[in-house]
Amino acid sequence: MTVSSELKIFGLSTNHELAKKVAEGLRLPLGQIEQTTFADGEIYERILESIRGDDVFLVAPIASEANDSFMEIMIAVDALRRSSAGTINLVIPYFGYGRQDRKAKSREPITAKMVASLLEMNGIDRVASIDFHADQLQGFFNKPVDHLLAAPLLSSYFYTRNFTDNLVVVSPDHTGAGRARKFADLLDAPWGVINDMVARTNPASPDAIVGDVAGRRAIIIDDIIDSGERMQLTANALKANGATEVFTVATHAVFSNEAGRRLAEDENIDHIVVTDTIPISEANTTAKLTVLSVAPLLSEAIKRIYNDEPLDTLLKSLNNPEVKL
Repeated sequence: MTVSSELKIFGLSTNHELAKKVAEGLRLPLGQIEQTTFADGEIYERILESIRGDDVFLVAPIASEANDSFMEIMIAVDALRRSSAGTINLVIPYFGYGRQDRKAKSREPITAKMVASLLEMNGIDRVASIDFHADQLQGFFNKPVDHLLAAPLLSSYFYTRNFTDNLVVVSPDHTGAGRARKFADLLDAPWGVINDMVARTNPASPDAIVGDVAGRRAIIIDDIIDSGERMQLTANALKANGATEVFTVATHAVFSNEAGRRLAEDENIDHIVVTDTIPISEANTTAKLTVLSVAPLLSEAIKRIYNDEPLDTLLKSLNNPEVKL
């Protein structure tokens, strides 16, 4: 007798609210898990329902307190495996440690690869994530990886508000030029790159920016906002070169040391647009901030993975589907 497996969604303490939204999008209850932290900092977790033979999706970023959130994931995966889950599918909206993806100096670790190896050794069957810091991170896993993109969601912010006229998309550094070009294609806009060496010393110089920004709304696009310093440097150069309005746009709002608040206090920045892959503290929540939810994207991706359906349409913009991302 063949018994079909059930789809189960679990979340952990880091961004539990996002996991709850994902489960609601699938019209499923969020799985029950007990989580406790002992006085010495040890983490205890126990699955509180039967998952025998089920396809389990664990939704949790490696974020906020990165080390604790990673250990929460590792312990939860161990508990799921020992509870006889049919498959363990790890949905990591933000892959912390993803910036340590190569050896830039001698005797450095490649920590992103180590994290991937530890997760695989622990028994995961699949990984889904949004906007890895580098595409090569997909190759760090030997298990299937579904790499989702936030660009269609972020670009829809501008389409729904009719902000598509007179735009320019700008990368805050040369390494993000490809990202800026693709985002510009989604919006049918020109794009440019900041020359940060010049922008630091003489932001008003025409050489501070490769591209024409005068009289345009400028979108600074990146995958992560951490300290926010690069966004502020770029915004200063854009306004000094005649940009009329500046949007700082990123998928992952790390916002270290209240960077979100500092960006909002910067007179050169008019709007901050991010997603909810990472929980945003009250201190970083300001009137300039717009948070777009990735929950519908994750819910749809999980449904298609569970049903063995393709994900290719999720990687396209409904507003500009011809653009290849």
